[in-house]
Amino acid sequence: MKVLVTGGTGFIGSSIVRALLLAGHDVRALVREGADTRNLAGLDIERVTGDITDPESLTAAIRGCTHVFHAAALYSFWVTQPGLIERVNVGGTRNVLQAALDAGVERVVYTSSVAALAVPSRDRPVDEATPVDPSAIIGAYKRSKYAAEQVALEYAAKGLPVVIVNPSFPVGPRDIKPTPTGQTILDFINHRLPAYVDTGMNVVDVEDVAQGHLLAAEKGKIGERYILGGRNMSMREFLGILEKITGIPAPRMRLPYAPLLALSYVNATWCRMTKSTPRMTPDTIRMSRHYMYYDPSKAINELGMPQTPPEVALKKAVDWFIAQREG
Repeated sequence: MKVLVTGGTGFIGSSIVRALLLAGHDVRALVREGADTRNLAGLDIERVTGDITDPESLTAAIRGCTHVFHAAALYSFWVTQPGLIERVNVGGTRNVLQAALDAGVERVVYTSSVAALAVPSRDRPVDEATPVDPSAIIGAYKRSKYAAEQVALEYAAKGLPVVIVNPSFPVGPRDIKPTPTGQTILDFINHRLPAYVDTGMNVVDVEDVAQGHLLAAEKGKIGERYILGGRNMSMREFLGILEKITGIPAPRMRLPYAPLLALSYVNATWCRMTKSTPRMTPDTIRMSRHYMYYDPSKAINELGMPQTPPEVALKKAVDWFIAQREG
């Protein structure tokens, strides 16, 4: 099949591109002008210049494609330009899906996020059927992903064959920005993590996430969501695995919530004044109060999504970060 991938230069997107190539598909990647294309270096793909906020470029990019994997998004908890995150994540998704509808593609896989799902807890992992309270969603990024998912459901109702996937917290190679989870790994191996926050997450191999996308295109039900996740673990357990992989002692001090939240406001104010990017924001600290646990059973049982042990996935991530540092 001829496939268009948006967001192919990114962490998840570049893994999707590689999985498609390994499966023998003809891949076209939408690349923004001036984008960092290191993740696509050396790959036998077609690159087309365009932007998901530019409908005309999408019409040209999708032409001749049978499938679209829409993985492009602005993944940030710190956006100072008003309206940018909604324009990219919500408006951009609408543009991609409309272009796909107009082109009559056979299948679209939309990369949503667990951010669009209900707020979970340690005792009640969230699944695809857990009701969502939009008023409980924390932060502009998560609200944008929820809104974009509603757009995808709207287009499914119009007849577009779109399947939604919700990756949890992927780890692995090519996390060039990096993601917040990747930044934690990077800080750990650079001895810059003296303490930790009492939280939890669902850790998944990014290459399993990529396979989950291909499986969703093949087996997913139109208009349904699939959590592409792995194992639920506390931050303490996560750091303990990193200790075993690297030999670096994991931090033993746990940071209390209230003073950390206060410090995040101070940090955010300073970063606005200096036009820099904070390492933590009030939104990220508020989110850390929740154990972000999810149930990926639907993707495992219906799609056959693989489940690489997190120890293996984290080893791949550590090796990649170290290679980048030494290279």
